[in-house]
Parts: sequence; C-alpha cells; structure tokens
Amino acid sequence: MKALAVFFFLTFLLHPNLTHGDCDSTDDVGKRSSSFSIKLGAIFSILAAGSVGVSIPSLGRWLPFLRPDKDLFFAPKAFAAGVILATGFIHILPDAFDNLTSPCLPPSPWQDFPFAGFIAMAASIGTMLVDTAATSYYNRDGIIRHRVISQVLELGILVHSVIIGISLGASGRVSTVKSLMIALSFHQFFEGMGLGGCLVQAQFHIRPLIIMILFFALTTPMGIVIGIGISSTYNENSPKALITDGILNAGAAGILIYMALVDLLAADFMNPRVQKNGLLQLVIYIFLLFGASFMSLLAKWA
Repeated sequence: MKALAVFFFLTFLLHPNLTHGDCDSTDDVGKRSSSFSIKLGAIFSILAAGSVGVSIPSLGRWLPFLRPDKDLFFAPKAFAAGVILATGFIHILPDAFDNLTSPCLPPSPWQDFPFAGFIAMAASIGTMLVDTAATSYYNRDGIIRHRVISQVLELGILVHSVIIGISLGASGRVSTVKSLMIALSFHQFFEGMGLGGCLVQAQFHIRPLIIMILFFALTTPMGIVIGIGISSTYNENSPKALITDGILNAGAAGILIYMALVDLLAADFMNPRVQKNGLLQLVIYIFLLFGASFMSLLAKWA
C-alpha cells in the first residue's frame, strides 16, 4: 500500500507538464546550485531528528514513565497525539485546499467543489472501516489492533513525508530551503514521537519494529533526494503536481485526523485508569494542548 501511494504520486509528478504563464515559472539554475549543499545538510538533519524522535518511546525499557503499562505514559502519548492532530489540521489539510483550488488549475471542476475536504472525509471513512475490522478481530487477538493502528498511522505520515521531502529538494530558493530544514527537523522529531508511542504499544517484534522505524526515518530524506533529482524540471505549480499533491495531502490529513481523535485521544480519555484519576486527566490535557500548540506554531515556517 505504501509503495502504491508513492508510485501513484511519482507517476503523476514526473509526467510531462503542459502549463502556461506564471504557472509555468521555475527558479533559475544558479539559485538551485547554490542551495545544493544546504539540501545535503537537510538530509542528515532531518534523518537524525526523525530517527531520534521515533526511537524515544522505545526507551521505556529503561525509563519507567515511558512504559505503556504506567499511568504517566498517557502524558507523552497525549503530546504526540496533539502533534499528529495539528499536523493533519494545520500542516496538511490547508496545503491540500491550496493545491486543489489553485488558479493554475482549470476553474471547472476544481473551483466548483471542495475536493480536498471530500477526499479527507473519504480517507477518514476508509480508515474507520479498517479500524472497525481490526476492532472485530481485537476480541480474538488484542495485539493485532494496535499493530493495525500503528501501520495505518505510519501510512498517513509517510505519504506526507514524501511530499514535503520532494518540496524541499526541488526548491531553488536558499532562504526557503534553510527555513524548511529547521522546521522539518522539529516536525519529524515530534511526529516521530507520536508514531514511536504507537509502535511501542503495538509490541512489535524487533525486526518489524526496526523496519517501521527505518521507513519513517528515511522517507523524508529520500523525498529530498528525489526532489534534488527532478529539480531542473519540477514545477510545483503544474496541474499534475498540484492535483497529485492535493489528493495525497487530503488523504493523509483525513487518516491522521481520524487516528489522532479516535484511536489515540478518545481511546485514552475513555480509559478507566484516566476516568478515575482527575489529576491524570488534567496532566494529559495539558500535554495534548502543548503538543498541538507547538506543532501549530511550526506552521509559520513549514
């Protein structure tokens, strides 16, 4: 499923684009060359930040408060859920609306219907169907549902990570690349914490756990490499790029919003251990608001 999403994106993105006027403008080659070294630095910075972030929840073996069976585990998990929720609402969904209502697209049908909202809704419903199937199986095998949740969550994150990586790699403005490098390093760190918490709770065996961590850590750097490779011909304002970006962003937003609200927050706030502990409820509310606020603030730069 992950491979199909990436293939679908690249198929449309790399297809020859026929555009006119301002929608066909590209950055000059000199600017692209001067930003190359910064892009290389961004690859290693984002790789390190994502790797550390997604690995932190695994430290529960040595740090008791990070263990899923402890009450305090609800706090960092709520922070991570806030990060994921803000990623969907603040970072991804507005981009999808911008993409699919761009003046570079034909007025009909793109200006006639809110496709971004519709696709996000459809993705949320599709996620619910997968979640429902996992829940029905949950009665027979309680590990399995957390594993499905973590895999669907990672899918939504990976689609978004490929897009932002390509955007950074293809950009020719030095100031833009510098800003994105810093913002996306923080972005991947905290998003990684959210995913890492789900992976720990899913209790994967070491091999699939390492594979999923590597998928997350490497996806944005690989997107940057792809962006660098196509930077001489890439036009982010071409209809094919706008439509592909918009569809994938909207789908990713729908997945992340559903997962954050239903599988992470609702499940934890309805947990009897939380319901019986007023102080714990207050603590996780604070962590939730802090995570959502911090990630929302990053939208100023990324």
